Parts: sequence; C-alpha cells; structure tokens
Amino acid sequence: MESLINLLNDIIWSNALIILCLATGIYFSFVTRFLQVRYIKDMVGLLFGGKSSEKGVSSFQAFAIAISGRVGTGNIAGVATAIAMGGPGAVFWMWAIAFLGAASAYVEATLGQIYKEVKDGQYRGGPAFYIEKGLGIKWYATLFAVATILSTAVFLPGVQSNSIASSAKIAFDIPVEISGAVITAMLGLIIFGGVKRIGKVAEFVVPFMAGAYILMALIIIVLNITQVPAVFGLIIRSAFDMEPAFAGIFGMAVSWGVKRGIYSNEAGQGTAPHAAAAAEASHPAKQGLVQAFSVYVDTLFVCTATALMILFTGKFNVVNPAGGFLVENVKGMAIGSEFTQQAINSHFPSLGSGFVSIALLFFAFTTIMAYYYIAETNLSYLMKKSDSKVFLWGLRALIMAATFYGSIKTAALAWTVGDIGVGLMAWLNIIAILLLRKPALDALKDYQHQKQQGKDPVYSAREMGVKNAEEWN
Repeated sequence: MESLINLLNDIIWSNALIILCLATGIYFSFVTRFLQVRYIKDMVGLLFGGKSSEKGVSSFQAFAIAISGRVGTGNIAGVATAIAMGGPGAVFWMWAIAFLGAASAYVEATLGQIYKEVKDGQYRGGPAFYIEKGLGIKWYATLFAVATILSTAVFLPGVQSNSIASSAKIAFDIPVEISGAVITAMLGLIIFGGVKRIGKVAEFVVPFMAGAYILMALIIIVLNITQVPAVFGLIIRSAFDMEPAFAGIFGMAVSWGVKRGIYSNEAGQGTAPHAAAAAEASHPAKQGLVQAFSVYVDTLFVCTATALMILFTGKFNVVNPAGGFLVENVKGMAIGSEFTQQAINSHFPSLGSGFVSIALLFFAFTTIMAYYYIAETNLSYLMKKSDSKVFLWGLRALIMAATFYGSIKTAALAWTVGDIGVGLMAWLNIIAILLLRKPALDALKDYQHQKQQGKDPVYSAREMGVKNAEEWN
C-alpha cells in the first residue's frame, strides 16, 4: 500500500504540475497587471471592511477561515522539509510561488464569490459551484467535490494532527494516542457548531497564533541582524545553483519549494474559494483581493519567519539525492518541525520544543477546522438538500476518525497522503480557473473603474453579462 501511495504521489506531483502552477501564476500576474503589487493598499483596507450578515461572515472572518487553512504545519514542518530536500534555495521558490500565486488566489476567490448561492441559510460556494455554473460541466464539478471531500476529510487532517502529536511527544513526552484523543474531542466541539462557530474561533485564534510566532521570529532576527544579508544571499544563490555546497540540486530546490509553497499557501489549490464565498461583500473583487493578501501573510511572513530562524542557527540538514547528506549540521535529526525546535533552542534553551509544539497546536488545529468547513461545503453541493443530516454526521465522524488516525501513524506516510490530496485538488482547480478566467478578470476591471469614479464598488451580474450568478442580481 505504501508503495502504491508513493507511486500515485509521483504521478500527481510530476514536473507537469510544477510547471502548470508556475505558468498559471505568471499568466494571471501579467493579465491583471500584477494586482498583487498594485492593490496592496486595497487588500489591507478591505480586510477590515464589511460586516457579517445572517447569510454570510464578515470579510475578516472569511480571511481568518482562509488563513486557518493556509497557516498550518506547512509553515513549520513544511518549510523545514523544503530546506532539507531542496536546500536553502527552496525558500526562494516558496516566495516565488506565493508572489505569483497571489494572482491565482484572486481569480479563484473572486469566482467563488460570483457563483456563490444560499444553502442551509448561509452562503456556500467554491470550485464545484463555479465549475457547474460557470463552465456548465456537471461531471467535472462532481469530480472536484468528491476529490475535495476525500482530500480535506480523509487525506489532509492526518498531516496536521500528526505534527501536533509528534511535537507534543518530543516537547512534553505526551503519548501520541492521548494527543490524538484530545485534538479529536476539541475538533468535535467546534465543528458541530457549524460555520459561524468556526468563523468566530478563527477570528480570535488566527491573529493571536500568527502574531506570537512572528514575534518570536523577529526576536531571533534582531539577535542575528548582522547575518540577514548573508542568509538572503545564501537563499538566492542556492535557488539558482550558484552555491557550491548545494550545487546540483536546482531541480530539487524548485520542486520542493513549489510543492511546499502550494501546500502552505494553497494558492490555486481550490480551498480558499470556499471561505471567500462565505463572506458578505458588495463586490466579488473585494474578497478576491483579501484572499490574495492571505497568501502573503502565509508565505512571505510566517514561512519566511520559520526559514530565517532555521538558517540563522544552522540547525538543518540537506539530503543528497544520490544518498547521504550534502550538509549534516544536526546529527541524527529527523526532517520536520525538529529543525525549528532546535533553532529556537539555540537562543532560548529548553523553550524551543515547547514553543513550537504549542504553535503547531494552534496552526494545525485551525487548519483541520478549515478542512472540515471545506468538506461540508462540498457535501452540501453534492447532496443538493438541506436535510441530509445523516451524511453530515457521517462526514463529521469521518474527519474526526482521520484526525485521530493521523496522529498515530508515521509522519512520512502522512505527508505523502497529504501531498496527494493537495495535488489532486490543484490539478482540477487550476484547469477550471484558466477556463473560467473571464468573469474574475472582468470583475477586477469593474472594481477598478468604479473606484476611479469615487464609488464604493457594487457588483451586478446582469450588467456584467454573467449568467447563473443569482445572488448578484
């Protein structure tokens, strides 16, 4: 079974997906004239604008739900893995896919808003909805919904819970079975409260968890301020195979940087549109820009914080594809969050393991919450009925079981299964947003035109010639 899983992962994450992700980000960056630079002021301003309603959450709550999904174990263990497998240069390619991916994130989130609908008394939307309504391909939409439920309810929760349980074992010697049981019980208390409870928890926890982690990173950066130019130079040289110590692994740097970048920030993967669709907004482009900014928060802030802590302290190993290590600074150290723990320990002895364990608890747990919301939205799409309580309870039981099982299985298998889920969704969603790009690009032009007229942009699907977008008429 493990060999089959590895084979499937190699097929899904072939160079074709790496090229598709990069090319899509480049294309959307150029056709939007690099909105990720031009609209930074709007992104921040829109973040705190708008209010929740009976049907939708506020812009900030939708942002918090999306950040819950984006900021997870990939920001700690994922960054460490990228450095271990692709060298310091992998960090540059994580930055690249985040910058380019912000444009892709705008498109998918805006489409999520345009084609949202009211189900169960609240806004629902996402790739399955815009594939059916925008492209008119029902089987494709159903395929995405099924793949997403499998990914977010079965494949991906185990990666997050495994990281929590593993770090708690190292830091506090808590048996993984105990950690898994506690995580699962906490998850049950929240997901049975529905999207409003998820939004409220995320709104409170996300700023706290990201702020505390970045603060720790800033302290370590200040303590190593003289090394900043050298570390950035190392990252850039390594990214283009110009650093002798890491020569010959350019392909690994690109592959692992893009793979871990997408896993972390989820741009183009198709998860964030679900949260974007839940927001109450006067114009779809507003939520699209907010979601583009969430990619920056995830990768340029949180992932960079992790990378700098590791590289400043030299607490990392780099695997040689031919066997052994190109660099082995930490003897006998596994690949994962342990690098980050050791990096913090080098400045604050005995604090690193506990701090990273607690950070992972918040980061990974909120991600599992977001996974549940995404899975529930796709179940709602498939059922087409608001009274499918049996299926809803079954979904909740499934994700709780996957969360517990993930906490006790091996980390390597958990990551491989998680990568399959991410890659499968990315393939299906990126092709869809390339085919359905026009409404999102037209929405940006309309937003810009109304802003130039001094208006607070308001969207009308009828005036824009967009069909099957009933909520905007």
